[in-house]
Amino acid sequence: MYREFIEHPKMAGIRSRTIWVNIDVPGQGQNEPDLPADYQFPSMQQIGEDLVHVLNQLKFKEVICLGEGAGANIIARFAMAHIERVLGIVLMHATGTTSGLFESIKDKLLSWKLDPIKVNQSAESYLVLHRFGGFSKASDKDELKTIIEGYQEMLRTRTNAKNLKMFVEMFFNRSSLTESIKKITCPILLVTGQQSIFNGTTRSLHQAIMKECKDKTKVEFIEVAGVANVLEEKPDKLIECFQYFLQGLGVGELLDGWIDVCLSPPRGRSMSMQEYDLPLRQRLFSAQLSSTPPIFDAPSCDSAENSTDPNSPANSPVGSPASGGGVGQPQQQLLSTSN
Repeated sequence: MYREFIEHPKMAGIRSRTIWVNIDVPGQGQNEPDLPADYQFPSMQQIGEDLVHVLNQLKFKEVICLGEGAGANIIARFAMAHIERVLGIVLMHATGTTSGLFESIKDKLLSWKLDPIKVNQSAESYLVLHRFGGFSKASDKDELKTIIEGYQEMLRTRTNAKNLKMFVEMFFNRSSLTESIKKITCPILLVTGQQSIFNGTTRSLHQAIMKECKDKTKVEFIEVAGVANVLEEKPDKLIECFQYFLQGLGVGELLDGWIDVCLSPPRGRSMSMQEYDLPLRQRLFSAQLSSTPPIFDAPSCDSAENSTDPNSPANSPVGSPASGGGVGQPQQQLLSTSN
């Protein structure tokens, strides 16, 4: 899911200086065999808490986490349980509520008559809706249509329907995040598409975080205009948000000159995005503390004055341990979850 995002030309600087780890929920990878008949599928909370074992196995001290949809929910739970291991989190189309908003379709989902080999049409239709939201309102329908067709093909040919049903049922039985959201003390970037059907749930989560958060300058909420799925439709906008977020975390050395500015040395995990006084960033995030989040529809940053060419080749392939970026530019670990 994240491969195209990682391989985007504007990600070259970050890609060459990071180790990117993508984690699939049990049984949800491509061409997975059936889970054992007696397998007890873990809850969202259990998965979130257990991600720390991946970090321990890989000997990662701290990570920056990204997740979308159910993956964002899991990432948030991981941050609540192991905040000392998290530099920051990026939550795309996240929901912090229980499944009450979807009760009308829950019964239908739980009554699937899934073929042992493939996902049936009704299940496929729902998963497309979950993944791409209100795509009929998207600005670039032709390009998105191609993306959706590729996703449908993956569901039909490389997804284990039995395993998928177990995951969906677990997702609908999830507990609420809002009661414990104050445990997340690291910087947070929430991203949603203006046309996404999960726009409202993401807004609600943002409001819950702002209500409980002691340092509101650590919370950013970006709404991308005219799209349903930001990751698929406007990856360049997401990358711009992500790069500014990294800069606010004090790991601006990962940007590889993508923005031609002088970056202060990292000052530790408490550094806020507000501590960087960049004119373009002020335009993007000027409304961050208002009740209405900013709609991200600004010009691409690579057109800014004195910007450098973002298309420099990566020094290492996706999925491999990236080489360091020179003296004073250590590797950084990025952790993502697929929903």
